[in-house]
Amino acid sequence: MDNQICAGRIVIVTGAGRGIGRAHALAFAAAGARVVVNDVGTALDGAATTETPAQQVVAEIVAAGGEAVANGDDVADWEGARRLVRTAIDTFGGLDVLVNNAGFVRDRMLVNLGEDEWDAVVRVHLKGHFATMRHAAEYWRGESKAGRPVDARVINTSSGAGLQGSVGQGNYGAAKAGIAGLTLTAAAEFGRYGVTVNAIAPAARTRMTETVFAETMAAPEDGFDAMAPENVSPLVVWLGSTESAGVTGRMFEVEGGKVALAQGWRHGVPVDRGARWNPAELGPVVAELIEKSPAPEPVYGA
Repeated sequence: MDNQICAGRIVIVTGAGRGIGRAHALAFAAAGARVVVNDVGTALDGAATTETPAQQVVAEIVAAGGEAVANGDDVADWEGARRLVRTAIDTFGGLDVLVNNAGFVRDRMLVNLGEDEWDAVVRVHLKGHFATMRHAAEYWRGESKAGRPVDARVINTSSGAGLQGSVGQGNYGAAKAGIAGLTLTAAAEFGRYGVTVNAIAPAARTRMTETVFAETMAAPEDGFDAMAPENVSPLVVWLGSTESAGVTGRMFEVEGGKVALAQGWRHGVPVDRGARWNPAELGPVVAELIEKSPAPEPVYGA
């Protein structure tokens, strides 16, 4: 594969100060892209800090001979998301790829989950994906209507917690499931402007996973580190390249050296009575449907 597969591409990566986002930003820069490194610099639970991780990643990229600029806007703030998109356009002259990665967790069992913990997590993950996509799509639509060719990409970040559920992560799982649905809608709507939209469900060692999967995600003393966040980025870089033009509306699972295409909800084979059901009749019908259908994937932590 061409190491400069994204040469000249202008890329935004949200939540790129640490973990998987940082790995994405460095990988895009190494592949020839000009990168907007977005990170608001919060703690794991979203609390404010004085750290400037985005600037540190920019410094790494520049030191390696790449081009990058830092942005500290909150992706879930409407005007902040607009400014983030404008940062790419004003600094580098356009936008080709939006990678939505920013997020944090406030894990708690549903019976103990507070309203503020629900709102905060859904806001940054789900609204944060929508707001950046909305402003980026507005730019791409304008370019398309002006007759300028658009070959753009959106790569969203879902999670196994959103696809299969995860005990203790009801807020996070619901937001990530929402991102999966949002990806399908955006792929259907943005295609007319020359934009593809896909999502990934990654597994890697990050601040959000290190306490939950401390034992299974420990780095090996030698050999291939399957849980390194850098393992997720090659697929994202490829999805951001012009080579991926024919791929849209898809959900990829990626972990270590494994890449899989997840299969979402699909229509089942119905039992049709041809009239309204009597509730008392439905017990054996439901039992038959369940017997003939594959068992659902187990919920993480159940």
